[in-house]
Amino acid sequence: MKIQLIISAILGFLGVAIGAFGAHGLKGILEVTGKLEQFETANRYHWYHTFAIFGTAILFYTFNLSGFQTANWLFLAGVIVFSGSLYIYSLTGVKWLAMITPIGGLFLLLAWALLLWTLTKI
Repeated sequence: MKIQLIISAILGFLGVAIGAFGAHGLKGILEVTGKLEQFETANRYHWYHTFAIFGTAILFYTFNLSGFQTANWLFLAGVIVFSGSLYIYSLTGVKWLAMITPIGGLFLLLAWALLLWTLTKI
């Protein structure tokens, strides 16, 4: 659980840093290339799931059900693949990165479904 809380703190730090850099340092480039929306989507989902990782870590600590821990790792994989691919795509325009974004979305969907299922066990 401690590592999952640390990961959520790191993701929170990165969410602020990346979001600020995108809004201030990269905004002009992202607007010119038409990729600002993708960058903002990446950052938004990054943030939503930073909180989900924090929450599932607390749930795992409180109830000690492995489903919470597994959901936590799925959330992390989803952030890395979904947000990471969109961040890189918005900066590079490499199309195959946008094509793997749905895999990250699938990880996020699985995490939410597992969270729901595990919550029914409490």
